[in-house]
Amino acid sequence: MARTAERIRHRLSGLQPIVFVSGNFNILHPGHLRLLSFAAETGGPLVVGVNSDGTAGVTMPQTVRLQSVQAIGAVAEAVALSEPPEVFIARLRPEIVVKGKEYADRFNPEQAIVDSYGGRILFSSGEVRFASKALLEREYFETQFSVIRKPTDYPARNGFQVAELAGIPPRFAALKVVVVGDLIVDEYINCDPLGMSQEDPTIVVTPIESKRFVGGAGIVAAHARGLGAQVRYIGVSGQDDSADFARASLESYGVHVEMFADPTRPTTRKERYRALGKTLLRVNHLRQHAIEPDQQHRIYGAVDAALADADILLFADFNYGCLPQALVDLLSDRARSLGVMMAADSQASSQLSDISRFTGMTLITPTEREARLALRDSEAGLVVIADHLQRAARAVNVIITLGAEGLLIHAPHQGRYRTDRLPAFNAGPKDVAGAGDSFFTCVALALRLGVDIWQAAYLGSLAAACQVSRVGNTPLMARELLTEISYPGP
Repeated sequence: MARTAERIRHRLSGLQPIVFVSGNFNILHPGHLRLLSFAAETGGPLVVGVNSDGTAGVTMPQTVRLQSVQAIGAVAEAVALSEPPEVFIARLRPEIVVKGKEYADRFNPEQAIVDSYGGRILFSSGEVRFASKALLEREYFETQFSVIRKPTDYPARNGFQVAELAGIPPRFAALKVVVVGDLIVDEYINCDPLGMSQEDPTIVVTPIESKRFVGGAGIVAAHARGLGAQVRYIGVSGQDDSADFARASLESYGVHVEMFADPTRPTTRKERYRALGKTLLRVNHLRQHAIEPDQQHRIYGAVDAALADADILLFADFNYGCLPQALVDLLSDRARSLGVMMAADSQASSQLSDISRFTGMTLITPTEREARLALRDSEAGLVVIADHLQRAARAVNVIITLGAEGLLIHAPHQGRYRTDRLPAFNAGPKDVAGAGDSFFTCVALALRLGVDIWQAAYLGSLAAACQVSRVGNTPLMARELLTEISYPGP
């Protein structure tokens, strides 16, 4: 164990104070998690010693217990002890040793050893609140295929089988995609709820940890890259840390980035405060004024150069000023003259939008609210809304997304327009914020490959179902789509 202690000390040098906890850990339960969470918050890296199989009270093999402890995000190093904890403490010399509150009034063999080198022992069983960061990581990055239900009637009436869709994602690699639009950085602050304030009717929470994700047009670009395409993202940002984060993230995904700094605005940032798997509050940091003519000129030049060998131009409009109408018209005319396919999404959550201002698109994907805003019509039926919007925007394909109700497709079929419906595929979404972006990107790329709209919409619905099964906007990967296509379902 001497070499183990020396190795840990060397690896964690400079990260002091080292905190040490030991125990049997037969089955990890909330009490363990509270203790380990408390220990991790008291100092630097947390080292956990797992007692040997001969220790009193041990009921499970040490290898199994060690693996359980290693899965906890707060643990920097888990050690299989082959000697009493106090002997290992003498070798490791951690600055802080944490033990349960029940040991505070007992004899502790570690005390004299810790005192000898100037360390200290803290006694606490942790607060009632607890959170395993490993579980939160699963929320962010693990796709839950088991909650996705693939309808079978839609493929039957549209003449295809779900298994046939597996041939589409590998072909995305042949596409060159240009994305232009508003950049957003999404921050998720996970909290533990403490209760109701006694002073006013306010929910009180305490933050556990936060995660940042690229959003807006940036995540559309990241989705396209994750699906396999070659991607250029062009947009504006502030001169701040959020812009640096977004650039670094997109470049790490393999997206070619051209962001023009605008000193008159911050990079749009949206904070989501979450507790118990639900969003409690959103705080937006933004400016919504249109970019200046010189910025429009720079964006036009960058997009124009990128269109020379592009297959598709995606407008990802969040109505924060990156795409004023004059610029949209210039870019549309240029793409049209080069024969580059175009698709547009113009979102209106807390702001207003008009998807019909993007004319001549192969695809537009508004929500019902966005479609009605564009037409100023709150009464007509959905099919009528889709038909009127198609005519107003001169779009080839219109898909109105309906949240938990799925979507409505209005598209040409055998010389006339036909309408069909798809339900939502994911019965237990964790975070619906990224559904529309992944759906829009996947459908647009599939259409550019020549896939018909009915199959493209089904594939896009699978993409959205995968995306909402986790928290936060992480790029959708082609392999996830392929896994879901072949997944037998619940």
